[in-house]
Amino acid sequence: MKENVDHHVPVLIVGGSLVGLCTSLFLGRHGIRHMVVEKHAGTSLHPRGRGINVRTMELFRVAQVEHRIRDAASVLADNHGILQGGSLTGDDQEWLFEEIDPGGALGRFSPSSWCLCSQNDIEPVLMSVTPSLGADLRFSTELLSFDQDPGGVTAVVKNRDTGEHSTVRADYLVAADGPRSPVREELRIGQSGSGDLFHNVSITFRSRMLAHVVGDRRFIVCYLTKPDADGALLPVDNAERWVFHAPWHPDQGETLEDFTDERCVEHIRRAVGAPDLDVEITGKAPWHAAERVAERYGAGRVFLAGDAAHEMSPTGAFGSNTGIQDAHNLAWKLAAVLGGSAGPGLLQTYEAERLPVARATSERASARSAEHSHPGYEPDPEILPATEPEPDPDAAPRGGGGRQGGVLSVAMGYRYPRGAVLGADPDQPVVPERMRLTGEPGSRAPHMWLCGPGDPEPKSSVDLYERSFVLLSSEGTPWRAAARSVAEQLGLSLDAYAIGTGPEADLIPANGGDWTEVHGTTPQGAVLVRPDGFVAWRSAQAVADPEAVLHEVLTTLLDRA
Repeated sequence: MKENVDHHVPVLIVGGSLVGLCTSLFLGRHGIRHMVVEKHAGTSLHPRGRGINVRTMELFRVAQVEHRIRDAASVLADNHGILQGGSLTGDDQEWLFEEIDPGGALGRFSPSSWCLCSQNDIEPVLMSVTPSLGADLRFSTELLSFDQDPGGVTAVVKNRDTGEHSTVRADYLVAADGPRSPVREELRIGQSGSGDLFHNVSITFRSRMLAHVVGDRRFIVCYLTKPDADGALLPVDNAERWVFHAPWHPDQGETLEDFTDERCVEHIRRAVGAPDLDVEITGKAPWHAAERVAERYGAGRVFLAGDAAHEMSPTGAFGSNTGIQDAHNLAWKLAAVLGGSAGPGLLQTYEAERLPVARATSERASARSAEHSHPGYEPDPEILPATEPEPDPDAAPRGGGGRQGGVLSVAMGYRYPRGAVLGADPDQPVVPERMRLTGEPGSRAPHMWLCGPGDPEPKSSVDLYERSFVLLSSEGTPWRAAARSVAEQLGLSLDAYAIGTGPEADLIPANGGDWTEVHGTTPQGAVLVRPDGFVAWRSAQAVADPEAVLHEVLTTLLDRA
């Protein structure tokens, strides 16, 4: 270990924005001390990155913060659709989709639902929780340099308020430091993808009259397509606070200074179709849409997450959700290695699992921008709207119409064909055309409602997965006893539940559900689920020596061989 170290923590997180704070949350839930350094003085002030998909809300549910996030997002709880039109006052509006989850069909697949919560609202929620979970949050603190050796990472950070430098020694470093990641640059990790897609200026403004123009159209976003005044309008409170994304063309010599208040006011009035609209500009922030994915997700003891690892078109809100799910995948693996229950090889599966997901998702995000004719985006002719497969009555709900189809498959139906899984089909696509969550290794474990003896309310099977592996089996089989024996032998946390309706059952399916059918096994089989809720392994039938089989499976998965 290096001398003259001011602080020692198991994990140093560089970047205290949304993904960095989620990494902090998930590590804290595993009991891992860590430090977060963020060069800015506080959390985000500008409304952005607000679409939280159902899988991410599941992660927040298990981490016990879902209710706080929904409270922070309550003002937009009734906003659901995406509207498109030449203006808001003409007769040419069209709903690209009017409901995210028409009829509540998503409840068959998840205990959670989508949520609109802007980054400036969700980050304070995370900040209020993580210090009690072992986080040392340091804002106005900038990473100056880092160096790694076989035993850890030594970083030099600077307090931007006082100018004081200090040295931090960490076992691992997680870089959530944004699309121009200095850590990624220092590691000389390249990127692939289409590069810059388009540029916008995000304009925040106040207007009381606009609520009357909008009326009862409770949209998430409205794409306004008038040639001389196109853009995207987003409500902040449905009353007087709004955001407008105006196209910006720096490649044509246009500068941010060109976006004067007067120009912005006139542009918004033309786009809305209300020449006398009251508009008070309250802020402007440039942003750049790009499709780039890092060629590697880290080097040695340093890992990339969020925008440092991938940039995506904002259409569909895939980018921030993919980053949060990066953090969730990495957190349990870091905790397992730091806690001694796994070997360092487990950390190599982070890239093997998450990099293909980022590539597939970024391509889908670009295609979705083309489908929605996002203002400012002029796609390559090869990027065409995705064609819809034939309807599948057994698949997940497609979310309100053909033009929205496939989003759920990207959000929660993605798979890990390779990584910390056994028995996954390596030839399966990372994002399937149709979402089926049927307990296959490498997929998110299915949701079903279960009751424990004496439980007043049922809980989702999703709620079982956070801090340990979980083995599901039927009552009256030897799997549960085998799991407990293997856990003791290997010195790891492994929860085992016998499911059924008899006296030996730990969990009882609600509403007469059949857990074996839902999970693609038989009453003699078993399903092993990882702490992140993905199926690690499945046995469809009984085996001669379940203890030996489980021992081999877990030592392989956890790099304990």
